[in-house]
Amino acid sequence: MREETQPDVSQKLRKHRRNLDLLDQKLLTLFNRRLRISLEIGKIKKKMARRVYDAEREKEILNRLKRKNKGPLKESDLKRIFSMVMRISRKSQMRL
Repeated sequence: MREETQPDVSQKLRKHRRNLDLLDQKLLTLFNRRLRISLEIGKIKKKMARRVYDAEREKEILNRLKRKNKGPLKESDLKRIFSMVMRISRKSQMRL
């Protein structure tokens, strides 16, 4: 088996970084799309005089995501990421 040379390793690194850059752009697009939908939900809640925070709904979301997670993302990290996403959504809804 041939050992990888420094240029081979550098090329792999650049390729992986380009892939991450593309994924980051997709995530950014998805986060913004999610927030736009969340803001629409916030407007509806406001018209219905409902509270922004719905603990049961957030628990439901986290449980669904935990069931669907196939890894390698740890459950604790998944919870931290999505709790932050939902917290940002709540704060944005509260500003409406």
